[in-house]
Amino acid sequence: MSDLGQLLKKARIEKKISLDDLQETTKIRKRYLEAIEDGNYKVLPGNFYVRAFIKSYAEAVGMDPNEVLNMYQNVIPQPEPEQIEPVRTKRTTRNTEWLGKWASNVMVISFVVLILGVIYYYVSQNYSGRTNDATKDLPKKITEKVEPAAKTPDPGNTGANGTNGTNGALADNKPVQQVPTPPPAPTPTTEVKLVKSERGTDYYTVTGTDKLKIEMKVTGDSCWVEVDSPPGPNKTVIDSMTFKNGETKTWDLTDTAFLIFGKANAVELSVNGSPVVVGDQPNVKKIQVDIQKS
Repeated sequence: MSDLGQLLKKARIEKKISLDDLQETTKIRKRYLEAIEDGNYKVLPGNFYVRAFIKSYAEAVGMDPNEVLNMYQNVIPQPEPEQIEPVRTKRTTRNTEWLGKWASNVMVISFVVLILGVIYYYVSQNYSGRTNDATKDLPKKITEKVEPAAKTPDPGNTGANGTNGTNGALADNKPVQQVPTPPPAPTPTTEVKLVKSERGTDYYTVTGTDKLKIEMKVTGDSCWVEVDSPPGPNKTVIDSMTFKNGETKTWDLTDTAFLIFGKANAVELSVNGSPVVVGDQPNVKKIQVDIQKS
């Protein structure tokens, strides 16, 4: 057992925290916690996660994580340097190809829309011209044949109820009241809201839906990700693996989700289409998403 492992284990025992409790608090697997205490860092997913897991361990047992890392920086494996230039080259090539395809698609669609617009213009002009030619003299002819000469109403011509026949006809032609159409019921909108941040975990609630659609994309270096549902003693590990740059993943869930990101600034995250801020530092990030039932 290393000196660092003895220090952390001693602090954990003094706090009367078991490995199972520590696993539930830090969301780090028990075998990784044991490996940290034994100084067997090769068991962990990578050199970067050694520092991240030690930092979470120290914070959970009430120690200053930065002080612990500074004291034992010579024995803790250093994270491998990121290969920045190849990633930038790939991104540049990918962006150029995407822009080229996008521009080609826009040109084709614009050309099709232009042709349809020209066709519609000529068709509408021809149809309007024919209608005007056919109906230009129609009102005059109908008036000459149908409209009778004005006559003076006969005072003695009354209806059955003793009223003038013309007035009786007008009285029957009452305007019909239009029943207003009720407005459509409003469609519920989905809202993703940050409720609190506690003990290194951000808690979000989602309203207006009964399911979760979590989308993740790795935009930086490779990142270890674990998804659990729901948290607690009966939790189920849905996914636990290391994703590489450019890889994406979507999880469709109907219950609370707990997510752990080994490197916060390496991923982009959205819940039901709404972006969720993971972080801009290469630290472990924990996020819990709950569906708020109406």
